[in-house]
Amino acid sequence: MMNKLEQLKTMTSVVADTGDIEAIKRYLPEDATTNPSLVYKAAKLEQYRPLIQEAAQWAQKQSGDTLENTLDMVSVKLGIEILKTVPGYVSTEVDARLSFDTIATINKARRLIALYEDEGVDRSRILIKIASTWEGIQAAKVLEEEGITCNLTLLFNIAQAIACAQANITLISPFVGRILDWYKKSEGIEHYPGPKDPGVISVSRIYQYFKTHGYNTIVMGASFRNIEEIECLAGCDKLTISPDLLNSLSEDSGKLTQVLSSSTKTDEAKWDILTESQFRWHLNEDAMATEKLAEGIRNFTKDLVSLEHLLTTEYLSALETA
Repeated sequence: MMNKLEQLKTMTSVVADTGDIEAIKRYLPEDATTNPSLVYKAAKLEQYRPLIQEAAQWAQKQSGDTLENTLDMVSVKLGIEILKTVPGYVSTEVDARLSFDTIATINKARRLIALYEDEGVDRSRILIKIASTWEGIQAAKVLEEEGITCNLTLLFNIAQAIACAQANITLISPFVGRILDWYKKSEGIEHYPGPKDPGVISVSRIYQYFKTHGYNTIVMGASFRNIEEIECLAGCDKLTISPDLLNSLSEDSGKLTQVLSSSTKTDEAKWDILTESQFRWHLNEDAMATEKLAEGIRNFTKDLVSLEHLLTTEYLSALETA
């Protein structure tokens, strides 16, 4: 009898939402995603010290800002370690502080891809992860045309998703748990049954819209709070899941039923191409999406700053005094 994780893998591509190599080895996902918070968490683990020291030593020999070079190389080296374990993609995130700067996002993505390619990793294995702001989506559109595949994250509503699909983005990460968090707090409801979970409803709508209207953009549900959310999205293209929830799935031998499939259709009409003003209006009309997008960028930035402090105090300062 297969456990629920094994059953899920027969209907959905399972992705590990972690930078912890040991957890990835344990659950054998197809891909892995990282973000500044996960990179910061990984950087504090003892087993990654040699990797970070190597990145810092490399950065000192480069032109430009040593801290920025270190940060880029830490992300790339962690991605390379993950790629030794997963057969598919690893997602590497652009600095969240660039979320409202299209040109800077493009340049940073090109830089990260160049570092991967210098290390012998083909760009086809990398998803550049970018926040789903208007500026981020426009940057990703340019990058996709250059053969740099992208993962648009911090995605909370249908307008963000449709703008990504219209820009021919490879993959989007619509969030589930963070949407649930907002509605629990806003509406004062402690529990939503899985099918009524606002995050589940949002991702299901996006998935059905894409399949109905023939968009090739991959839908990868993200940010889960419980097993029920995952079960209600079984059959989605991809699901990125934390090690704790992967473990819970692996320990549950109950039957898992496929909920979503490519034949799942919606009556929702196809949207016209979104202009910038229309995109911003739809986002503004959605208080949850507006607040969670801004909060997500702030939190990723906070963890980036913490990571920079760690790199400076524990690694770069030691090299300067050596």
